[in-house]
Amino acid sequence: MSKPVLAHPLLLAALVLACGSGDPHPTSTDDIPIYTKVALSPPFHIDRKYKSMEGPGSEDEFTLLSGPRQLLWILSYRTEVVDGDGRSGENLSEFMCHNNLDFDSKEHKKLFGLSRHVNYGRMFTTSQGVFDIDLPEGFGIPVFSDESFSVDTTVLNHNLESPDLDVRHKITIEYALDSETGGKLRPLYPTFGSVMALIEGKDGFVGLDDEPSEEEAHSSCEIGFVAPNAPDHTRFHYDAQGRRFTQHWVVPPGREVRHTLVTDVMQVPFETRIHYIAAHMHPYAESLELRDLTTGKTLFHAAARGPEQGVGLASVEDYSSVEGIPVSPDHSYEMVSTYQNDTGVPQDAMATFFIYFYDAELDARLDAVRAELTAQRETYHPGV
Repeated sequence: MSKPVLAHPLLLAALVLACGSGDPHPTSTDDIPIYTKVALSPPFHIDRKYKSMEGPGSEDEFTLLSGPRQLLWILSYRTEVVDGDGRSGENLSEFMCHNNLDFDSKEHKKLFGLSRHVNYGRMFTTSQGVFDIDLPEGFGIPVFSDESFSVDTTVLNHNLESPDLDVRHKITIEYALDSETGGKLRPLYPTFGSVMALIEGKDGFVGLDDEPSEEEAHSSCEIGFVAPNAPDHTRFHYDAQGRRFTQHWVVPPGREVRHTLVTDVMQVPFETRIHYIAAHMHPYAESLELRDLTTGKTLFHAAARGPEQGVGLASVEDYSSVEGIPVSPDHSYEMVSTYQNDTGVPQDAMATFFIYFYDAELDARLDAVRAELTAQRETYHPGV
């Protein structure tokens, strides 16, 4: 979504503001004013090689706006690696590990009065090769201005032997005020799916109670090993059947194709469509697929490309569509990752899709949400 915007300061408790304060004066595109908030992370000093998940980073809490509660629509999320002074520079993107925007999914469900389970507290992830999340035209993620968010930033260094430099993450969020949208935006619901390796259990069918169907039979996670640099939140995943998996595994030398059943993890809530997909992978990845096992169709194939020199990822394909991909709670889904490890030694790996459905339940509730906000504003008395 390429739109002219005006910068507005991002109020993060521990992040450094990247622009001045003051009332925003937005530039309108398609009759909807778009605002931005821009911030710099703290500086991270890089003095040696750091593999994925090993480098320095920070976590910072924030809310989008102060004052009376408002309904906002997040439209895009971007991360750039800049130097210690906040300036853009050549080849700095190679120091990107990841940047996560997280929210409290239980509180979000409560605030919006949703009946279904909101299963995931990650709104966006940018990573090496994936620096921009631009939701398709006409779609956004509704949030309240005073909802609590956290930004998890981490850097890495695959290539420099003896570096001595500081880098930061420059974060840009584009959003719209619901009061200025004219009801033109439709809500998306973030969820995910991850390729995993089986660590313990009778089989690798994630979340499956019964014997696999004929379509599901080839989607069992193979046994694998936890990557030594795996963080705690990806090290182990337990399903209700007592199986244990890891989202951060070891790829041996050679070619590896790994299948994972993700029906239970994705939790498709109702008949709907996927309008955006972003991928997160590690170096030596070739591709990541989302497949509908019930129809036998590949829904999305994300190709990954490495840099011309050195280790890393130069680009990873995403999916963005106004029309969208139909999905159903009655279908089974799998993800398939392909890695080509030509280094001769084991390497760490991850493979995750961040998936954004059209949220029909929330769309039906938005008028009630707006009415509740109007009532709250009428009783809002600052300083009392």
